[in-house]
Amino acid sequence: MDDAKATIKPAAFRPTSPDRGRRAIRLSGWQAFGIAATLCAAWFMWFMFTAKSVRFELVPPSAEISTEGGFQLRVGEISLLRQGRYRLTAEAPGYYPLDVDVDVGPSRNQEFAFEMTPLPGRVTFDSAPGGARVLVDGEDIGETPLTEDVAAGSRAVVITRDRYQPAYLAVDVEGRQLPQSVNAELLPDWADVTIPSNPPNAAVSVDGVQVGVTPGPVPVPSGERRILVKLPGYKGWQDILQVTAGTPFSLPEVRLERADGLLTVSSSPRGASVTVGGQYQGLTPIEIAVAPGATLGIRIFKVGYAPVERSLVVESGNERTLSVELRALTGELVIVSEPVDAELWIDGKRIGSANRTITLPATPHEVELRKDGYAGYRKTVIPQPGFSQELKVRLLTVDEARLARLKPSIETVLGQELLLLQPSPIQLGASRREPGRRANEVLRDVDLTRLYYLATNEVTNAEFREFASGHSSGAFQSTDLDRDDHPVANVAWEEAALFCNWLSRQEGKDPFYEEEFGSIKGFNAGSLGYRLPTEAEWAWAARHVEDGTPLLRFPWGDRLPPPDRHGNYADRAATHLVGRIIFGYNDNYIGSAPTGTFKPNAKQFYDLGGNVAEWVHDYYEIPVPGQTLNPLGPQEGDYHVIRGSSWMHGNISELRSAFRDYGSKGRNDVGFRLARFAE
Repeated sequence: MDDAKATIKPAAFRPTSPDRGRRAIRLSGWQAFGIAATLCAAWFMWFMFTAKSVRFELVPPSAEISTEGGFQLRVGEISLLRQGRYRLTAEAPGYYPLDVDVDVGPSRNQEFAFEMTPLPGRVTFDSAPGGARVLVDGEDIGETPLTEDVAAGSRAVVITRDRYQPAYLAVDVEGRQLPQSVNAELLPDWADVTIPSNPPNAAVSVDGVQVGVTPGPVPVPSGERRILVKLPGYKGWQDILQVTAGTPFSLPEVRLERADGLLTVSSSPRGASVTVGGQYQGLTPIEIAVAPGATLGIRIFKVGYAPVERSLVVESGNERTLSVELRALTGELVIVSEPVDAELWIDGKRIGSANRTITLPATPHEVELRKDGYAGYRKTVIPQPGFSQELKVRLLTVDEARLARLKPSIETVLGQELLLLQPSPIQLGASRREPGRRANEVLRDVDLTRLYYLATNEVTNAEFREFASGHSSGAFQSTDLDRDDHPVANVAWEEAALFCNWLSRQEGKDPFYEEEFGSIKGFNAGSLGYRLPTEAEWAWAARHVEDGTPLLRFPWGDRLPPPDRHGNYADRAATHLVGRIIFGYNDNYIGSAPTGTFKPNAKQFYDLGGNVAEWVHDYYEIPVPGQTLNPLGPQEGDYHVIRGSSWMHGNISELRSAFRDYGSKGRNDVGFRLARFAE
């Protein structure tokens, strides 16, 4: 009990010193030196074991070499270097310093060779005679005599001087600032030519430059040269000589002829014709060499002016001047214009209103008639002195002029004829009261404003096979539809559009339809390339007679049946082929007929009813009643419109010109014809 209650008291604590019990190691100087020497020897042995034997071969051998980049040991011509990159520098008198990086690899023995670039040589160039141009490797360095630094090596030197032959030298420049001399003796590039003349002392020119007088000798440069010998009062003598440098020669005596007289003729106005002795000489102003001492008959004339005649004499070697003023002749021009208030412009100046008589010089004048809303008229007129001319002009309206510029018909490269049409607004469809009317023939208006061309005939098998050589229109129950002159059939709408593009490209026209990987993806409304007619264009050509009169109900008129042999429809001959025929009608063809077999309609188009029905450009839709349609039809759709009856049709609904069908794939009674915009 008492022990348990004994008090525990803290006692002071002192940690044990770390140095207590450790013995200090002390080295003497000799011991430290021995350890250091041992380490150095070990490092040296390691270096010798890992170092590579490297030899540097330099040209010139006398170059002083140094390397940087680590410890190295040089033993004679060998350097001991460890693997790595070093900087090698070298210097030698007469050479550019060398400074390169060297990569020492893992191989035990390695060798590197370098050739130092010598400094340029001091080359002195001279020539006889001096003052020649020096070209070194094509570069002009100056004129002899001169001393220049020239890069060491083989150099092409050319030394040239006017009137001397060039010297071509191959010079090995030693370089290293060593002096060298290059001397060239230039050979003359001319020959002395003796030209005796009678009389003597005539000036001699070579290629237009005077070089002396006869008889010479005169220096003539080598080559083909034009020589002129001239003496005042005498005609010049000239010839072409082939001269060889350094080979002198003499020409036969040159006899100079007495010079003609010189006549200078001028007129006001300029540009008048001049004849001497009846021989045409040219237009004023003009210099004419004339026979000396003779009386000359001179005539000066110009359209619209009274001619002038003179006689004169020109002595040998003399010059005379003849200047005349021509008197203008005039004539009357009567201008009659329709409309009467057109403006008259002559030679670019406004005169006033037309329908007047005007007096003009008898020279060409540009006459213009202008009026707003009309196409202008322009013509060049020459009034006739003493006569009254009449110019009658009817100005065309802009539309009339536009139409007049277009050809009434064109022909494709395949020989297909297309006629120009100037359409007017048309109402498509049929009245609900019309017998045979179908639900898709809703009345709607189309405003046709663009002139267009339409083919007179449907595209034939032969024409289509120019585009697709393997195409066949096939047969229908043993009736052949594939003859060359029959309309093509069994073509899809897209094939017809691709044919149009192909034909456009044959004639260098921009295709109307936009293609992508052989498929039609759209069209370019601004193109003048070939295309399918729009539904409205087809209907206008098939049904329109004249503005203000009803559209045709059937291709032949308003009543059934058609006259015999009017067109190729389902007739008596097709009784065993089709379900419905025109009773009592006969056209003598069971299937399709050659295009153009039957009479054309009033607009000269064949088979717009009968033979084959026709693809048109438009997508198919049933429009809203009373709607005004885009002339190019709907912007999208799944099918395209088919217009016109075919050789298979014989009931009242299909025979009507308002009949509409649709599809996308080929049929044995559906073909197409060509169209294109005119502008």
